[in-house]
Amino acid sequence: MVRVLLTGGSGFIAVHVLEALLSQGHSVVTTVRSETKVQMLRDTFPSYGRDQLDFAIVPDIAEEAAFDEAVKSDPPFEWVIHTASPFHFNIIDTKKDLLDPAIIGTTGILKAIKKNAPSVKRMIITSSFAAMISAKLGNRPGYTYSEKDWNPITEEEAIQDPPPSGYRASKTFAEKAAWEFVEKEKPNFTVSTINPPMVFGPIHPKLQTLDTLNTSNQRIRDMMLGKLQEEIPPAGVYIWVDVRDVALAHVRAAERPDAEGKRFFVTAGYFSNRELADAIRELLPEVASKIATKGGEFPEGGYFEYDNSRTKNILGVNFRSLRDMVKDTIPTLQAIGA
Repeated sequence: MVRVLLTGGSGFIAVHVLEALLSQGHSVVTTVRSETKVQMLRDTFPSYGRDQLDFAIVPDIAEEAAFDEAVKSDPPFEWVIHTASPFHFNIIDTKKDLLDPAIIGTTGILKAIKKNAPSVKRMIITSSFAAMISAKLGNRPGYTYSEKDWNPITEEEAIQDPPPSGYRASKTFAEKAAWEFVEKEKPNFTVSTINPPMVFGPIHPKLQTLDTLNTSNQRIRDMMLGKLQEEIPPAGVYIWVDVRDVALAHVRAAERPDAEGKRFFVTAGYFSNRELADAIRELLPEVASKIATKGGEFPEGGYFEYDNSRTKNILGVNFRSLRDMVKDTIPTLQAIGA
């Protein structure tokens, strides 16, 4: 059994990480923003007592010293898994509301561990393919993305094109700040990052509503609700992964010594919105007539390739299929009204 601090425990990816940790017998303290989230997680995992599942409230991870108390524990933590992202309803100033909080949220917990939690040996950070992709280079047929790739976006570019570029920049700058911290501060712990693309998969119905779904799962919701009857839009990013495989990658990265100090490109491979629609039609025939049959294909002219061999070889992740993901996701969305 390992004592683990998990940040942002009610998030879509984090709750699956939490489930994986608990099922393996680890003792977890997870940070959440409010007492309401504490109760929601208690209701989701009712069979675990405080010795195995406890909570620390961190209202705003973007505040300096936000994690100074949360990293203290008796028994002390050995692993920290940092999934939390800054939470803002409206982004008015990209730098102030998105970029700075993402960087502070990451460097803040790194500083807190170094200062107050000398027992921590492993730190796993949820990053993103957004920190790898060079979006302005387009589909890049013939190019292979791997852990060596970094998004070259600048702060100026992020501010000029806020919604997509601001998000990608926030993930890029936050991850870079983590690696710079390790290089300069030489802490007692090692860092690894998990970099998934589009993340789909089952939700925990007590924690989400149809309005609060992660962006990827909104596509499945919209197809189930008959909102895409005219035409299926393109996927935009044509690689994906099941959230349960992402969760497993976090835990394996903490467990395995050869994962230390590495990035992991965690992707199951290609998908298109057309394939997603076809799977929903097959598995949920009653909505088949409500889903368009045109659009949603792969881009003409090809698409970049990917190298996920490090994740397979070091973390031993065997990725789920798109059909199995859809099959398991549908009933969890039906449970909240889809």
